[in-house]
Amino acid sequence: MTTAMAAGEAATLLKHEVAGDFPDARGRYGPFGGRYVPETVVPALERLEAGIGRWLKDPEFAAELNDQLSTWVGRPTPLSYAAALSRRWGARVFLKREDLAHTGAHKINNAIGQALLAKRLGAKRIVAETGAGQHGVACAAASARLGLPCTVYMGAIDCERQAPNVGRMKLLGTTVVPVTGGDQTLRAAIDEAMRDWVSDPTDTYYLLGSVVGPHPYPYLVRELQSVIGREARAQMIRQAGGMPDAVFACVGGGSNSIGMFYPFVADSGVRLVGVEAGGRGPALGDNAATLSLGSPGVLQGSFSILLQDADGQIQETHSVSAGLDYPGVGPEHALLQRAQRVDYEYAMDDEALAALAECCEAEGILLAIETAHAFSGARRWAKAHPGSTILICVSGRGDKDMPTLQKTLLKGKL
Repeated sequence: MTTAMAAGEAATLLKHEVAGDFPDARGRYGPFGGRYVPETVVPALERLEAGIGRWLKDPEFAAELNDQLSTWVGRPTPLSYAAALSRRWGARVFLKREDLAHTGAHKINNAIGQALLAKRLGAKRIVAETGAGQHGVACAAASARLGLPCTVYMGAIDCERQAPNVGRMKLLGTTVVPVTGGDQTLRAAIDEAMRDWVSDPTDTYYLLGSVVGPHPYPYLVRELQSVIGREARAQMIRQAGGMPDAVFACVGGGSNSIGMFYPFVADSGVRLVGVEAGGRGPALGDNAATLSLGSPGVLQGSFSILLQDADGQIQETHSVSAGLDYPGVGPEHALLQRAQRVDYEYAMDDEALAALAECCEAEGILLAIETAHAFSGARRWAKAHPGSTILICVSGRGDKDMPTLQKTLLKGKL
């Protein structure tokens, strides 16, 4: 009986997701999402929600965004057939190349869209958070492009292991603030960016980098990142002759993965798989596998799945990748898991690094360590489904990860 009820609930949730009913008027994705914030922030969120309603589908705004995406970001990004990996894995492997977008990752799609929206809303400055630094670099580039001052908060630990991106942000004219409190990674950076925003919610625009946080941010980021899946779906039909059997993306907060998955949600014959950071193992504090190992709760303005202890205290996370070590996940991902539409699994640190090395040697592509988690999951799936057609979101390139790779894969080789 319990199984039947769960299956019925899943079918109902999926029906509404496919129909586009989420988020609802309260910013809910089924039981997840919402807006859990201090009253001082509510007017800013309501202004943003009104601005999205006015501008996001406006033809003039859409034309300006599309112009920036095509002439500055470099869209559409290519779909590459991975011939060597296909031979090794026994499957047809296609790569959606977000690593070839301007600034080196998918983050720029969201950054330029929100920066354009911020100007429409009369913002005088941008604040943002970053983990791996790619969102920070994208915000710095978009702010420079549009003439807006930008401040990026970044955990002190991430500043050290992502030093190349810190330098890039500074060259682009952005002020980088190392966060030394809390866990000194992405969660702490989000906290500080929110504090800055709350202090001046009228003139400051908070450019959130993932599908997390209070409504309407998860919706806005999904809409801006769905260009990935829309392009990939059309490219697969044109170049591969049909739909993939399975689509893979890495999952931290979840922006590249929701951008890739959302346009495929209604395609019931396409398996969708998100791969989280398994870190050192399944114990609390040793990973960032939120959907695989977490439980429901509220974090930074949204009800979703979190890594927390029995008393509801948020736990520190671990991942060799700076961009996946967040103890929460976007509420729409929590919905897609509850609706049994997306499977979520995890890859360990060593598995992700091995996948990165294999892709370098086989395809001449240096993946971001975050992205390598998706490749690890795709490789497992391919071995279990020989002859299948697989699509992987290459969310970013690995130049930024060289300090970490010098301490891991290249240790003793330099």
